[in-house]
Amino acid sequence: MEVNEKVLARTAKLLGERGILIPTFAQMRDPASIPQKIKDRLRQVGLWDVDPVNLFRITWKNEPKEQGGLFGNGNWLEFPPALTGVPARIIGLVGKWFPTGAHKVGAAFGCLVPKLVSGQFDPTKQKAVWPSTGNFCRGGAFDCALLGCQAVGILPEEMSRERFEWLKEIGAEVIATPGCESNVKEIFDMCWEIRRTRPDCVIFNQFEEFGNPIWHYHTTGGMVHEIFERVAGPQDRLIAYVSATGSAGTIAAGDFLRTRHPEVRLAAVEALQCPTLLQCGFGGHRIEGIGDKHVPWIHNVRNTDLVVAIDDAQCLGLMRLFNEPIGHDFLVAEGVDDALCDELSLLGISSICNLVAAIKTAKHFEMGPRDVLFTCLTDSMQLYASRLEEEQARTAPFDRVTAARTYGRYLEAIETDHLRELSYTDRKAIHNLKYFTWVEQQQRDVAELNRLWDPDFWTETFAQVDEWDRLIESLNERTGVVAAL
Repeated sequence: MEVNEKVLARTAKLLGERGILIPTFAQMRDPASIPQKIKDRLRQVGLWDVDPVNLFRITWKNEPKEQGGLFGNGNWLEFPPALTGVPARIIGLVGKWFPTGAHKVGAAFGCLVPKLVSGQFDPTKQKAVWPSTGNFCRGGAFDCALLGCQAVGILPEEMSRERFEWLKEIGAEVIATPGCESNVKEIFDMCWEIRRTRPDCVIFNQFEEFGNPIWHYHTTGGMVHEIFERVAGPQDRLIAYVSATGSAGTIAAGDFLRTRHPEVRLAAVEALQCPTLLQCGFGGHRIEGIGDKHVPWIHNVRNTDLVVAIDDAQCLGLMRLFNEPIGHDFLVAEGVDDALCDELSLLGISSICNLVAAIKTAKHFEMGPRDVLFTCLTDSMQLYASRLEEEQARTAPFDRVTAARTYGRYLEAIETDHLRELSYTDRKAIHNLKYFTWVEQQQRDVAELNRLWDPDFWTETFAQVDEWDRLIESLNERTGVVAAL
């Protein structure tokens, strides 16, 4: 990796003055290796506080506490057959207990740090631009606030009110582009305008920055593997990993899992209203956090076994069922444990989408009680209170009849429709769709596109983390902060 020593010297000076250390990827995977003095500081700091020490909370292993928490074995939720209707075990990693309330703060860190520690981004002079459909720009803005540099968030104007309000509160510049969740092209157009007119800006595009899948490969993939080792019975097998594609960062955890569990099936999930992978389709949808209308540059399509499309109305209906008191009462009457019902607010809209897709996957492959499927609960209802209020205002009161209809239509009647198991030819066809976004529109090269089909490319890409950790450790030494620990 090319290093700009002049910029790196300024970065080290800034971090030293602010007392900032950068966590390594190894520390995010295993927070036990974090220095004790940093842990002592964390006991005094809230999960969302704009304090540089919270960089060390970019991990799946935070204690589920809003104030003063340290680290545990990770946070997950298992969905029983009483809820899912399938005998297979479905487990979701809980994203609420990251700073900002969503796991995207990790993906943002994965994109930022390689440029930060190599001097390709100057936090003393440049602004970091975070093109996003919501949580990624929130994560990037949070990372920037901790480092003391300026963030610019780009996101569609129809995203939830909570996202815009929080970005402004943290001091980010906010650019709202036309459209909804699936209007990624408009976000890319704004990036080109910024490249032309704002030379002080560096763009961290989650859809093409390999730091995004690299972070998930090592951190999210490692977390899934650890949880499976902890909860699996002697005969259990990790049989599937299900993830909405979005920027195609989270789904890269499946690439790691395949190195440990070769039989694992990887399911890519998208909105039925915008079935790009399923049908080369397009359209708007309301499943916030999963993008669409293109195939991300960083999606290792060759490793994808299944495409599942989920109706956004299904997700919003289950959002009501999971978060209305009458919905809880109905689920309990159907045999769902009351304690689990209290935890269903841990599922934001895209998390519900992932759960439905996991159920479809289990039904398609006729998975049994030995089979364990994992997915990610990327964020929680903490970020969607306004969406729940809008649905409550838009529709009739959520009474027991409505709860029964919602349960029957959107949960009990889940089938294997809008799903396709991919052949080699199918995967290559989806991969080739990248051409129209990335070569024709974003000025990538055909040779680069062809390289993405080579499995060796991905092995080399994921191995970069060792070099990045060495650069992080070197920068930390130059700040002088390490000597004070």
